[in-house]
Amino acid sequence: MLVENVALHVPSMEELAEVVGVGLKKNYKEWSCSVVDCPDLSKAPFGLASNGICGRTRLVDVGGVPNLVPVSQYMEKVYNLQDISERVGTPGCFILGAGAGSKHVVGCNCELMPNFRCEGGERERVNLCHVARVKSDGGYLLQNYENDHGSSSEFSLLANLFCSDGKQGKVLEVRGKCRIGEKDLVGCMRGALKEHFGPNRPIGMGGTFLVNKGKIKIHVMPDFSETPLTSDNDVNNWLKFYEVTSPFMCLSTFITEDCGLDLRVEHTHGYNANSGVGGHYHYDVTPDEVEYIGYFTPAEFIYRVDRPSTTHNIGRD
Repeated sequence: MLVENVALHVPSMEELAEVVGVGLKKNYKEWSCSVVDCPDLSKAPFGLASNGICGRTRLVDVGGVPNLVPVSQYMEKVYNLQDISERVGTPGCFILGAGAGSKHVVGCNCELMPNFRCEGGERERVNLCHVARVKSDGGYLLQNYENDHGSSSEFSLLANLFCSDGKQGKVLEVRGKCRIGEKDLVGCMRGALKEHFGPNRPIGMGGTFLVNKGKIKIHVMPDFSETPLTSDNDVNNWLKFYEVTSPFMCLSTFITEDCGLDLRVEHTHGYNANSGVGGHYHYDVTPDEVEYIGYFTPAEFIYRVDRPSTTHNIGRD
C-alpha cells in the first residue's frame, strides 16, 4: 500500500486567526476567530475520544471516490484506523474525520464518522465511531461501532482523516452566527486561507464544530448502486438527502491545495447520538437561525495512502 506525504505550510496561530476572520466576516453577521486554549473536547457537546486535537498533526487521505464511483471496489479496498495510525507514524493517535463504513462489518454501504483513539504506547483504545445507514423505508439509522458492530475500526473505499496526539494546546476557536454569505463554514474558512496563502503555501486543517442552532442538509449513502455512476447527476440521484435539526456535532478536514496527490480537499461528517441523526454535512438551510462554534488546528503534513491508480472528479462534493 503506497504511502506518500508532503510537508504543509504552518503559519502562526495568530496569522491563521486573522486570515480565517476575514472569511468569516464576509459570511456571517456575527463572527469571531481567536486563539484559545483547547477546551476539553471529550466533554459534551463534542464528546470526542480524546481531550484535544493538538500534537503531531497530520491530514490523511485514504483511498478515494474513484474506489466508489463508477463501480464500488468495497471487496478489495478495506482499511483499518489502527493500521492507518501506524502507517503515518503516529501509533496511539486520536483520529477524527469522514469516510465510508465497511459493508463487511455493517452489512451495507454507510457513512462513517471516525472518532477514535488508537491503541499505542500507554494509550488504550477508545472507539466512539458512528455509522449512518439507509433503511428500507427510506429513512436512516445511526449506529455506534463499539456497541452495534463488535467494536470494529474497519472502513472501506475512502476516508479523510485528521490525526493528532489528542492533546490540549492552542487552537482556533471559530464562531459564526446568522449567515449572510453563500459558503458553508468549512468552505468559508478554506476559501479565505487559499486566497491569502496561494498555491505555494498549502494549508491543511482539522477539527470539530457544533451546529448549535438551525437546520442543515446532509446525505447518507444507500447500498451500492446496481448500475455504474458515471456523472455527478448520477451520484446525486443515488444519494439520499435529508434536513436535520441542531445540535449537530461535526468532524472536519480540509486543505487549500491538491499538492499533486489527487486529494479530496474538504470532507465533513457529523452526528447527534441523542437524537439519532448523522451523515455527510453539506451546509445550513436556515441562514437567519444558524449558529456555529468550532475548534481547529493546522496539520503539519498531508499523507496520501493508497492513491487510486485511475481517477476522476465525479462525486467529490
